[in-house]
Amino acid sequence: MLRQRLVLIVVCLLGLLVVAGLAWRANTLGRQPAAAVGGPFQLVDQNGTPTTEKVLKGKWSAVFFGFTYCPDVCPGTLQGLAAATEQLGPKAKDLQIVFISIDPERDTPAQMKAYLSADYVPKSTIGLTGTQAQVDAAAKAYKVYYAKVGTGPGYTMDHSTAIYLMDPKGRFKTVIPYNQPPADIAARIKAAMAG
Repeated sequence: MLRQRLVLIVVCLLGLLVVAGLAWRANTLGRQPAAAVGGPFQLVDQNGTPTTEKVLKGKWSAVFFGFTYCPDVCPGTLQGLAAATEQLGPKAKDLQIVFISIDPERDTPAQMKAYLSADYVPKSTIGLTGTQAQVDAAAKAYKVYYAKVGTGPGYTMDHSTAIYLMDPKGRFKTVIPYNQPPADIAARIKAAMAG
C-alpha cells in the first residue's frame, strides 16, 4: 500500500511538471515581443551632413515624420512642440526636435533648412531627409505610414502624425498623439524625463 501511494505521488508530480512545462512553453511561444519603435537610419541633415540615429544620443528627442509642403499637420506639430518647449523651462535645454521628411523628392537639405528657419521653429530643431530608400528605411524603423497623394508638382503626402519621444540613449519612451495642447505635450515630456 505504501508503494502504491509513492507511485501515485510520483505520477502526480510528473504530471504537474509536464503541465507546468507545457504552460511555460505556450506562454513563451505565444508571447508577442514589444513593438520596437526606432532603430538605425542613415539620412542627411538640413546642412547636408550625413546623420545617423546617433543624433538622438545625449538629449531627449521629439521625433516626427512629415514634409515641408504640408499645409497644416506639420506646421501645427512644430508650433505645438515650440510652445511645449517653452513650458519645459530649464529642462528645454535637454530636448531636441527631429523632423524627418517623408517627401525626399522635394525636401532637399536646402528646402529643409529654409523651412526650419521660420520664426516659430525652435532653433534646436534638426531636419532630416535622404534618398527614397533611406527615408523608407527610417519610416519602417519607426513604424510610420506615408503615401503620395496625387500627381504633378502639387501632390501631397498622407502620413502618420504621432510624435515619438526618445530618451537620451535613443530608446523609445512614449508616443505623443497629434494635436495635443502644448501643456499636455510638456507634461508628457516632463513625466518621461522624471521617470
